Amino acid sequence: MDYYNLARGLHILAVIAWMAGMLFLPRLFAYDAEQNGKPEPLRSDMQALLRIWQTRLLRIIINPAMILAFVFGGWLLWLRSGDGADWSFAHQPWMVTKLIGVFLLAGWHGFLAGQRKKIAAGTSKYSGRFWRMTNEIPFVLAIIMVLSVTMEWSF
Repeated sequence: MDYYNLARGLHILAVIAWMAGMLFLPRLFAYDAEQNGKPEPLRSDMQALLRIWQTRLLRIIINPAMILAFVFGGWLLWLRSGDGADWSFAHQPWMVTKLIGVFLLAGWHGFLAGQRKKIAAGTSKYSGRFWRMTNEIPFVLAIIMVLSVTMEWSF
């Protein structure tokens, strides 16, 4: 069995799910923030619904997908190293760039998870405009990471 391609395929699927959630969650935050100017009971009813969606998206899709992306990514690294024998590729600029991107994406994930709690508590200071402007951060990071891995560039 070709374990490398299996791990690669599973990693790609996990990353697709992670990215889908990471692109949608800020949009839900924007919709939530934009309810503040609405009259009652529309505002509170809509925010309650949006907050349920935010929580479910994070707990059911985004968090498990991130964990699986890390597990399958780690498996890929292990297989690429020849079962731990040669880690020289890990120092290549393309791999360093990919790993920096992964940590930045995980950091953004953590920021979003923290903001979900603040939104639920009614203490978030960010506007719908902020969430719309930052919505594409995961995709920009994905472009950098995917091109680094597929091109395997160096200096």
